[in-house]
Amino acid sequence: MAKQNNSGYPVSHIIGFIASLVMTFAAVGIALKTNLSFTVIMWLIGSLAMLQAGMQLFMFMHVTEGKDGKANLINMAYSFFLAVVVVGGSIWILTSGHMAH
Repeated sequence: MAKQNNSGYPVSHIIGFIASLVMTFAAVGIALKTNLSFTVIMWLIGSLAMLQAGMQLFMFMHVTEGKDGKANLINMAYSFFLAVVVVGGSIWILTSGHMAH
């Protein structure tokens, strides 16, 4: 990850911004200019979105910097796990018919 130089110019922010734009335009291009199936397009756009969100956590929010960098990563991983369990469990319960008598 690029650090700021002595003049205070935010090199990492510029790199992150350009990378975000590239991923956004790639998603638009995939959605509008390809003849792929809807499912494949959605998977590609979702993958680019997750990649972009992760990159922004490191480039703009400086997750790993400071004395609590490792704790921040662990807390975010646990939060993601809880979100997956809650959403997945809710979808499972609502769609599996357990409440039908």
